[in-house]
Amino acid sequence: MTKVQVGLLFGGNSGEHEVSITSARAIIKALTCGSNMNKYDVKPFYIQKNGVWQTGEIPQQVLDSGFALQSQSSQVWNFPSTASDMDVWFPVVHGPNGEDGTIQGLLTLMQVPFVGSGVLGSAVGMDKIAMKTAFAQAGLPQVKYMTITQSNIGSNPCILPKLYDDIDKNLGYPCFVKPANLGSSVGITKVYERQGLKPALNKAASYNHRIIIEAGVIARELECAILGNANPRASVIGEINYNSEFYDYEAKYTYGHSQLIIPAKIDDIINQKVQKMALQAFAAVNALGLSRVDFFYLEDTKDILINEINTLPGFSPFSMYPQLWAHSGVAFPELLDILIQLALEKEFASKLD
Repeated sequence: MTKVQVGLLFGGNSGEHEVSITSARAIIKALTCGSNMNKYDVKPFYIQKNGVWQTGEIPQQVLDSGFALQSQSSQVWNFPSTASDMDVWFPVVHGPNGEDGTIQGLLTLMQVPFVGSGVLGSAVGMDKIAMKTAFAQAGLPQVKYMTITQSNIGSNPCILPKLYDDIDKNLGYPCFVKPANLGSSVGITKVYERQGLKPALNKAASYNHRIIIEAGVIARELECAILGNANPRASVIGEINYNSEFYDYEAKYTYGHSQLIIPAKIDDIINQKVQKMALQAFAAVNALGLSRVDFFYLEDTKDILINEINTLPGFSPFSMYPQLWAHSGVAFPELLDILIQLALEKEFASKLD
């Protein structure tokens, strides 16, 4: 039987470069063992932080070491000749220039199927402002929030006091200041009082010119994994507990800094509501293949508020997405096999349109 040629695309020009390497290491291990070994021939493609594509020995060295390669070439977007041999791509390039529709647009132009959402789903899922607009249109309840641009911060000095007044009145404290287009909690600050707004806004603006400010809530944090294309299914629900002020980058990717409780200790009615809302969110942003949807559960009032969707969640040993499916009866190697088959199915369906 001829093996399917899988291009594992990782690295990228974003603050989540190292997360991508961790995901790729887990994926290539699971695709080169058991029954997957007889079905797939995996070729790693590494995108350096400066945008240069590498194949052959260099990606394998990065995977073996777990560390990013120092940029050694300036020939950006000079694709390796073996890229044209791939039957399907498995992108795990997290963050901007990876899961925001850019890589997906490139792979679409290459006319080769790939795992995950297309350009629209990826772009809307990555941009917090566009995402919240889509959720609102779908009738999904959310925390209160405001949006501003970087120009608001550095323009007329009279604007900032008015902005702070609006935050005081409409959101209160604590609140969260976030760059609109970044993942893994990078650039986020939890603000406890008015004096903390300026440094938080400057920090967020250093990552993206559009900023979102969200009201803080006292809630349990629940997550649900979605798998599928036209008829997606929802996993069991998981809950996250962590030692930090919020679920930041360190808590997500440092062993022992967070605890995943799967399944979450919630009643059946809440469980079903979260699963239903997760599927609605998946459809609202036009996601495909996979997503992880995060929620706030206000236990006192039984309210469930959608937080965000991640259309390309991490695949590290600590990542919630594969663990949710493992507890739903889908082991990691099988999960990857399903995702590749969904990519091939998506491509076949597009040719029938």
